[in-house]
Amino acid sequence: MEKISDVKLVEKLVSARKSITEQLGKVIVGQQAVIDQLLISLFAKGHCLIVGVPGLAKTLLISTISEILNLQFSRIQFTPDLMPSDITGTEVIQENISTGERSFKFVKGPIFANIILADEINRTPPKTQSALLQSMQESKVTVAGQTHILPLPFFVLATQNPIEQEGTYPLPEAQLDRFFFQVNIDYPSNNEEKEIIMKTTGISEVKIKSLLDAEEILSLQEIVRKVPVSDYVVDYVVKLVSETRPKNSSLDFIKKWINWGAGPRASQNLILAGKSKAVLDGRFSVSSEDINSVLYPVLRHRLILNYTAEAEGITTEEIIKKLTETITPK
Repeated sequence: MEKISDVKLVEKLVSARKSITEQLGKVIVGQQAVIDQLLISLFAKGHCLIVGVPGLAKTLLISTISEILNLQFSRIQFTPDLMPSDITGTEVIQENISTGERSFKFVKGPIFANIILADEINRTPPKTQSALLQSMQESKVTVAGQTHILPLPFFVLATQNPIEQEGTYPLPEAQLDRFFFQVNIDYPSNNEEKEIIMKTTGISEVKIKSLLDAEEILSLQEIVRKVPVSDYVVDYVVKLVSETRPKNSSLDFIKKWINWGAGPRASQNLILAGKSKAVLDGRFSVSSEDINSVLYPVLRHRLILNYTAEAEGITTEEIIKKLTETITPK
C-alpha cells in the first residue's frame, strides 16, 4: 500500500462508495446493509447469493448497480427446462455462402457479461446450476472442448426465494460454497414502505449517473488484495472457522447442532471481505471488527445444521451469534 497512486485509488473508492449509495438511493429505499455487502463482495471479486421474498427490489437493485458501474448486465431467468447451453452458449453450423463450406461457430450465451443476475437459481435442475460453477470459479466457460474467457470484472448475483419450495432444486453445498456472501434481504420498515409507495406509484423519471468503468473496478479490486493483514487477525479467522467443524470444535453447541462446518474458503473469504470493507471505509489495515461485521454473510450458507438443530428450531444466525459471543480476539 506504499504507492501514492494506490492511496489515490483508495480515496477514489471511498468517494465512489458514497456516490454509488446516493445514486442507488434515487431508486432503492433503505437496504443500506445489503448495498454495503454487495459492494464489499464486488471489490473482493466475490459472487453473492441473495435471499429474499418476492417484491423486495432484488432485480432492480442489481440492474441499477450495473448501470451505476457502467458494466454490461445480463439477466438469466432460471426455469426447470433451462439447459446449460442456454447459459454458456452453443456451437452452431455456419455455411460460407461463397465456398459452400460448413464450419462450427460459437454463439455466446448470456453468461458473457460483467454482472449476471441468475434469477431464482433454485428453480432449475442441478445439471444447469452446475453450468455456473466453472464460470464463477475461473471466469471462463468450456463448450465443445473449447475454453472461452469471460469479460472482467465478472460478478454473479443469484436470487433465491426462501418461502417457495415446491418445484425447486436446493443448491448443492459445493455450489453454495462458491458464493462469497449470502445476502439476506428483509421486509422494509413502515416508514420505508411508505416512501416506496410514494416513489413508485406516481410519475417519476430517475436518471442514474455512471461513476466507474470496468478498468477502474479491476484496479480497485487489485488494491483490495494489497491490504495487509496481521497474524493476529488471521489467527482469529482461523479459530472462528475451525470451531464451526464438529469433529475439531471445542464448543458443545457446535457438536450438538452442526453436521458440517465451514471449509477453508470461508477463511479466505472472511479475510478478503475484511480487506474490502477496510478499503471501502478508507483504511489500510484489517481489524477484528471488520471480520465480525462480515461474519454472517460469509458463514450463514456454509454451516449445515443437523436434525437436532432443525427439531429445536435453531438457525445458523443464532449459531453464528453464539460463536462470536464465545470466541473473542486475543
